[in-house]
Amino acid sequence: MWVKAYGHPALNLQSICDSGALAGLDEAGRGCLAGPVVAAAVILPPDADIARLTDSKKLTAKVRQDLVPEIKSTCLAWSLGLAWPREIDRINILQATMTAMKKAVLHLVPAPKKLLVDGNQEIPLNIPQKCIVGGDMTEPCISAASIMAKTFRDMLMAKLDRRYPGYGLGEHKGYGTRKHLQALKTLGPSPMHRKSFKGGLPRPSEKTPCLPIT
Repeated sequence: MWVKAYGHPALNLQSICDSGALAGLDEAGRGCLAGPVVAAAVILPPDADIARLTDSKKLTAKVRQDLVPEIKSTCLAWSLGLAWPREIDRINILQATMTAMKKAVLHLVPAPKKLLVDGNQEIPLNIPQKCIVGGDMTEPCISAASIMAKTFRDMLMAKLDRRYPGYGLGEHKGYGTRKHLQALKTLGPSPMHRKSFKGGLPRPSEKTPCLPIT
């Protein structure tokens, strides 16, 4: 469980409240065999104009990294929420994803007045929200959240690769590639592997069709 939140240094709370505090939410790592699922929440000002904002998967790693400082300097607030493998195994990946998103929202200052959530599953919070399938392609605040979640998770997986060598976590970021599956056969799972995932897919008993796997 790890959460971080920031507010725009040049803006006060009143200016954020006056903007309507609309937060976009997205996640990264839901379909992985290893590592946490990371959710990001981003509040952009109504007049934000950040070029190249789109689904993080449509961008190269360099473009994503280049956009991070621009998102941070433009947004009114942003935060991250994580759910680690042990929690994923305990409550299933769908609920862990919702938990990570909830953590991200609860650590925004001030609390957003409305949420735009990528996918079609509402977060268990008493805040007005709209779910948008493919929202990371159409809503700038969700696109920004997608990029923040993806870049942070990629950086984290590179660090976990050094702690748990041999699996190639920094290369495939925990996804079920052939190299990753072979390493699992050879080395067995590390503490960062999700025991509830079999062969790259959730077990059939897990009801996880409601969010896009990213």
